[in-house]
Amino acid sequence: METSNYRRLQENLEYLKLKQIGLHLNAVLDANQTTPLSFIDTLLKLTDYEREVKEHNVTNAMIKVAAFPHLKTLNDFDFAFQEAISKDQILDLSSLRFLEKQENIVFQGSSGVGKTHLAISIGIIAAQNRNSTYFIKCHDLIQNLKAAHAENRLEAKLKTYAKYRVLIIDEIGYLPLAADDAKMFFQLIDKRYEKKSTIFTTNASFQSWIDIFQDPMIANAIVDRVLHHATVINIVGHSYRLKNHLQQD
Repeated sequence: METSNYRRLQENLEYLKLKQIGLHLNAVLDANQTTPLSFIDTLLKLTDYEREVKEHNVTNAMIKVAAFPHLKTLNDFDFAFQEAISKDQILDLSSLRFLEKQENIVFQGSSGVGKTHLAISIGIIAAQNRNSTYFIKCHDLIQNLKAAHAENRLEAKLKTYAKYRVLIIDEIGYLPLAADDAKMFFQLIDKRYEKKSTIFTTNASFQSWIDIFQDPMIANAIVDRVLHHATVINIVGHSYRLKNHLQQD
């Protein structure tokens, strides 16, 4: 390859922001000296480098936008400690089939049993597969909706939360909601109903949601929409936070 043409090629790659092709060009050209590839195979090899990095960057961006409080995967989950959970069932959920059917997931159980860990793990897999995903605690969600309502932009805020293909609402039941808060929460659930998938974590039974949402009619309407197309994982077990103490007993 002539030096002038080689320089022009490098300049073109830089201009087109094909950084990975530029980085791997010499190695591929050198390899072609001993094991020649066809023109198409050479282009394929170079573009594979570019695509791999771009896909990795997109995945990282999707995970960052999801606002996970920490990155915990299913590989980090101790299924042996939490025997009440069916690993096969969780792995099936991680296949993301529930997204195709716009179904919900509810992780129910006492504090520390791994509800949030499992919700985040499935959320990470969804984000890695380029599904718009967002994590938020129930209290923070309500505060954001209240602030939007006060600024006359509640509908816009509801649309923002309604657009995510996967919305994870964490810690329902830890704090009671005022009547107006429950109505806003219902509006969000109603907007997502049978259109998008929501993952919930809660420490409360569904019967207790009447107390959480204060209004029986609103509570029943929320529960009805949450459970209509949902997988409920009821986790009965010890807290991971007490794991070391339990193992010492």
